[in-house]
Amino acid sequence: MPPPNQHHLLPHTRVPALLFPNSTAAGRYVAREIDKLVRARNAANKPTVLGLATGSTPVGLYRELIRMHKEEGLDFSRVVTFNLDEYFPIPKEDPHSYFKWMHDTLFSHINIKWENIHIPDGTLDPDEVEEFCLSYERKIREAGGIDIQILGIGRTGHIGFNEPGSPRNSRTRMVILDSITRRDAAAGFFGEENVPNQAITMGVASILDARRVFLMAFGEHKAPTVVKAVEQPPTEAVSASFLQEHPDALFLLDPAAAAETTAVKRPWEVGPVNWTPERTRQAVVWLALTAKKGLQKLNDDDFREHHLYELLREQGPAEKIGEAVFHDRLATIQPYPAGRGAAERRGRGLEGKADPPRPEPKTILVFSPHPDDDVISMGGTIIRLVEQGHKVHIAYMTSGNIAVFDHDARRFVDFVDEFLGGFGDVSEKSIAGTIKERVNQFLDAKKPGQPDSPEILAVKGMIRATEARAAALACGIPAEQLEFMDLRFYRTGTVTKNPIQPQDIDDIVALFGRLKPDQIYVAGELSDPHGTHRTCAEAVYEAVRRTRKADAVPPFEVWLYKGAWEEWEPHEIEMAVPLSPEVLERKKQAIFRHQSQKDKAMFPGGTDRREFWQRAEDRNLATAKTYDALGLPEYFALEAFVRWRE
Repeated sequence: MPPPNQHHLLPHTRVPALLFPNSTAAGRYVAREIDKLVRARNAANKPTVLGLATGSTPVGLYRELIRMHKEEGLDFSRVVTFNLDEYFPIPKEDPHSYFKWMHDTLFSHINIKWENIHIPDGTLDPDEVEEFCLSYERKIREAGGIDIQILGIGRTGHIGFNEPGSPRNSRTRMVILDSITRRDAAAGFFGEENVPNQAITMGVASILDARRVFLMAFGEHKAPTVVKAVEQPPTEAVSASFLQEHPDALFLLDPAAAAETTAVKRPWEVGPVNWTPERTRQAVVWLALTAKKGLQKLNDDDFREHHLYELLREQGPAEKIGEAVFHDRLATIQPYPAGRGAAERRGRGLEGKADPPRPEPKTILVFSPHPDDDVISMGGTIIRLVEQGHKVHIAYMTSGNIAVFDHDARRFVDFVDEFLGGFGDVSEKSIAGTIKERVNQFLDAKKPGQPDSPEILAVKGMIRATEARAAALACGIPAEQLEFMDLRFYRTGTVTKNPIQPQDIDDIVALFGRLKPDQIYVAGELSDPHGTHRTCAEAVYEAVRRTRKADAVPPFEVWLYKGAWEEWEPHEIEMAVPLSPEVLERKKQAIFRHQSQKDKAMFPGGTDRREFWQRAEDRNLATAKTYDALGLPEYFALEAFVRWRE
């Protein structure tokens, strides 16, 4: 991984690819390139033509361009833009149209001229589309061609909406959306059934005509597609792979999106390697799993046959290397995740004692981006911590209210109405009846994909909060140890969120000061398709930095867990907490308490149709099997963590 604020070129790719420490750094890099071009063209009294993309990927770039406009005087008055695509059919005022998204996200915050903005028109009659597409291409040519084209990449490998099968010479046209693309867009439309089946998109040839192309990809869920686009031959099956033929195309990746590239996953295959302990561990764990041998069973031939000659020469023989990594991985197994106290450290003179000492009680703070991430991701560890006598607090960072189905909101207010009808007084009945009437009236008139009213969001937030309290209690945590933070960045009522707010970080800092935790646990994964995990993690990291700088509370450990989407690689794991069948069952029961997310979550993420409890169980069982395959002690299930470092 590159150092903070730095980047480097990945070797062994068919198209240049820069690896950045995070998505923010990548967005700033592209913003600087746009800034340089726009200022140069403005000085020469010439226009700058930009091709723009939508979605979560370019949001950071657009926010940086807005900052440059407001704080550094970047002038967009001569800039001409052409957007890649638009859903069809869709009204311009629809909250899910790219027309509205672009104006809300970028155009309304800069001084671009209305007549210089071009976006495919989703309001056309079907028989008008062909002529519009020809006109769109003509306008691009008349503007002098696109100077810089911004791209993201879909999980089908599409750029724009050029789905698999799009020919290299395709131009702006109407397309049918792939089922995976529609599924990925389901969150923004509050259900896959609301996603349009068609779109108007610039073609592959239209994109390749741009003078420079920047494709940004962030998160683990993009990694399998990125490696196909940058390392495998160009193919219509992955339209982004045609960028290999462009004279000035550049991929900008964060470590998660680059994880499957050869230079990151198997760097010893692309050139000399500095065999640090971390790199050695990565190589030897990979070798053991590839050769299907335990770490202590690897021999010299295994190293020679898998491009690991240099490691064998520097650190061999194989027996020595394998044993060192075995003991390193063995040390990650921690039945007592908060430690067993001073008695154990004094000399382990406890052999033969019937009862091991209980750990010294510690204060543990678990940050949960949504109201169910805690039990889904580390419910077993939470149960063990509680059983071992520690005081565990859960901080629910957002309400999670947008992830509740309308029918659950109806059921909730109906229950309240029935309950008060049987037990409440007249005033309570009147209030409940009014709320029920307002909720049902709004939902009856609600259009597909329409954002909820504040009152509906409040009802849905209460549903998530009551479920969180029930799940925490199933883990042994009372309600008074729960913190419902409701951070401000999340309060949009839509999938698109605001940037983290300064007050949000202040709230986290204040929480550290009040609880003075010994350990904190954070959702450190970046593959959450909807971005909330990423934002929450960055907020906690900044709060930790401020707290440490101020020396306001005693030092505490920061552990990272993965959410529902991915697991840490076996060589990355720094703590693996064993779970018995009984503990795993309790964890599942805690997940079941989140009834609004049971059976079918509103935003399951990607093509994985498993319920959250199934993902959690499968992942914990798989981690234990991986440890077993490495020749480590066999456990029923394991939850994995890594330590956060600056």
